Amino acid sequence: MEKIIGNFDQRKEFGNFDSNIRFLNETALINKQIKILEIGSGTGSLLNYFHSRDYDIRGVEINKSRIEDSNDLHGKLPLDPVTSEVLPFPDNSFDVVISFDVFEHIPDSDQHLQEVKRVLKPGGFYLLQTPNKLTNVIFETIRWKSFTKWQADHCSLHSYWSILRRFRKNSFEEVTFYDIPVVTEFFKIKLKKYLGKMGLFLLKIINPDQLPLSLRTNFYITARNQTKIR
Repeated sequence: MEKIIGNFDQRKEFGNFDSNIRFLNETALINKQIKILEIGSGTGSLLNYFHSRDYDIRGVEINKSRIEDSNDLHGKLPLDPVTSEVLPFPDNSFDVVISFDVFEHIPDSDQHLQEVKRVLKPGGFYLLQTPNKLTNVIFETIRWKSFTKWQADHCSLHSYWSILRRFRKNSFEEVTFYDIPVVTEFFKIKLKKYLGKMGLFLLKIINPDQLPLSLRTNFYITARNQTKIR
């Protein structure tokens, strides 16, 4: 597999690009012989990275303003607008589906996973990153200065154990959590933006990359579609 190298640019990146790229490298599931779908392409950084290197990839995005930003930043990409969890593709269309910072925003996690299964080929993989409920609740409460306001946005946060149950309920197997460091330049900038210097001070005391996987700030997961060929 071609090694993918991250390149941080705060003006363009919508998520933790370097950590996401490292995760995709470590799965060893991404190559130019497969069909890939990215759910929630945002401003198009990851989609553009792969598309510009001739990977067979498409993206979908629900936020029209982000699609406009993607067009401004990267030009026309294979990026389709969507209005719900329903994906505009036939059954068994993709070998791999990826999403970053998406799962926690979707009200009906079961419907989402069933749609992912539908468009995945039998034996295909879902690769995703999503915040840990145990740690994200604290961060979002401080960020929004409210115990409840953030819940409308992060409406589907999961713990380590609940996300395992969610995937198994929806007939995914080989659910694997990856040890991916998230303390990148992007992470530090975000922490300082919302928590100020106190956030950077706390980072020196508690490094989330050194916590057990079940307590990490973000989960990086692969799960295999166990649907059989009929």
